[in-house]
Amino acid sequence: MSATHLSYPSRSSGGNTQNVLIFFVPGNPGLIGYYAPFLSALRDLLDSTASLSTTTFHIHGQSLAGFTDGDHEPFTSQHKPYDLEHQIQHILKIVSGLHIEAGPQQGQPYDHVLLMGHSVGSYIALETCHRVLRDPSTAPGLKLTSGMLLFPTIDHIADSPNGWKLNMLRQTPLLGDNAYRIAQGFLQLWPYNALYWFVSKTLGFPEHAAEVTTKWLKSRDGVWQSLHLGMDEMRVIGEDKWDDELWEIAAASSSSKSNANNNSSPPPKFYFFFGQQDHWVADHYRDEFIRKRSGQSERTRFVVDEGKLPHAFCIEHSQPVAEKVHSWMTEMFETPNLPPAPPAPPSKSP
Repeated sequence: MSATHLSYPSRSSGGNTQNVLIFFVPGNPGLIGYYAPFLSALRDLLDSTASLSTTTFHIHGQSLAGFTDGDHEPFTSQHKPYDLEHQIQHILKIVSGLHIEAGPQQGQPYDHVLLMGHSVGSYIALETCHRVLRDPSTAPGLKLTSGMLLFPTIDHIADSPNGWKLNMLRQTPLLGDNAYRIAQGFLQLWPYNALYWFVSKTLGFPEHAAEVTTKWLKSRDGVWQSLHLGMDEMRVIGEDKWDDELWEIAAASSSSKSNANNNSSPPPKFYFFFGQQDHWVADHYRDEFIRKRSGQSERTRFVVDEGKLPHAFCIEHSQPVAEKVHSWMTEMFETPNLPPAPPAPPSKSP
């Protein structure tokens, strides 16, 4: 298992199928290893669905930058951890560089790309969609079809119960800038095996989550990266800034699809899955966001969980969330409703 990405290629391939990339962006801490059971369960569900047999799905999960010591030079006061803007650019670069890996269309762009994010990964996915729709030249050939946003933290995160605490830490003189030093000093007192035992036995984490958590806590820069990114989230993720940008762009793209000479891709269709009691989401802002978006019902689907699934579903609740995502995938791509592949951008003359 790679520390920076997970890949689940299709177990079957056909010459007449559409190729779909499901690109997953994790939350904070941005380590894709937390999501191995979820992505594996989704792979199994897709492969066992007969109505999806005409579509080839490839699943790619990508860690955020800076959470793995091997992907960067050591952080210093001059070379600080990566902020939210860097993470957006990082994900945009990775997803735009992926192409079909096998079969008759090997090396070509995917027919459809679905961005899926968890927590702040949802914000990154949504902002990536926004930037590509606004300026397709940022990712030539990237055919975005949908965004699936799980427990999304996309609106006034600092007003959520947990966000309020982290924002107070960020705004506290001296303490905010040195919180990572305090955390690292404490964690250095723990031998690896003792910390693993605490995470697995006392916190009750299953094996995959205990291993990822312990490696993160004992890494050189992982805790600093997590705190730095979290504090930047408090600063950046505020008012819903997509009111006059993303949704209008989507509407304009939709209305222009009937033009035979139009080569732009159809707009993404967004699926939002909110937790019922999510301590990283302010309920009143969530409800207002849903109310404002109700007019885009053709392009948006909102679900507020009724089963009390936790925000950190990837620890022990991967299967029910994978089943929810699978139901959306079936709705979009089962054979009777298979959407046409977006047209490729026009080629440029040399």
